[in-house]
Amino acid sequence: MKTKNERISTYIINNKIQIEELMKDYTNYIYKVVSNLNTNLTNEDIEEITLDVFLTIWKNKEKLDTDKKMSSYISGITKNLVKKKKRNIKVNDNIDNYEEEFVDLTNIEIFLIEKEKNKIIENELNKRKELDKKIFIKYYYEENKIKDIAKDFKLTEAKVKSILFRIRKRLGKILKEKGYDFNGK
Repeated sequence: MKTKNERISTYIINNKIQIEELMKDYTNYIYKVVSNLNTNLTNEDIEEITLDVFLTIWKNKEKLDTDKKMSSYISGITKNLVKKKKRNIKVNDNIDNYEEEFVDLTNIEIFLIEKEKNKIIENELNKRKELDKKIFIKYYYEENKIKDIAKDFKLTEAKVKSILFRIRKRLGKILKEKGYDFNGK
């Protein structure tokens, strides 16, 4: 079994993706990603998402950046499929569940606020140096470790931490100016 830091190129032989090996190495990882999202999905939903992750990779094999980590792609695809699955869950017609469904509708406001905050963050990142933007994305969106980011960009861990601190400080200021709470972790 390969580590979760394997590059995509590890799974490509003669321009063909080794999907069986990929499934063997990453099925449990997908289950872990889904469970970390604290979803209320059924086992059948999780199995469907798992298969859809591998199908997505298979369909887009020509678009994969072979120097990137497979776990980053799998994590991102999994998170997007979980969000999509949660949006597509049908409203239950049972009156006992009506109140629960109503509470879920209140999350629309939270979703819209988060979407607006993400747009502000995206706009600010686009104003920054390309390196700063890449480091922020790798750490916060791709969930790479600081030591791995430092290695990828040939920087010290202290430099990566400094860049992330400056970005968080700037984002916190901008978000507060616009009336949003900011948890700068």
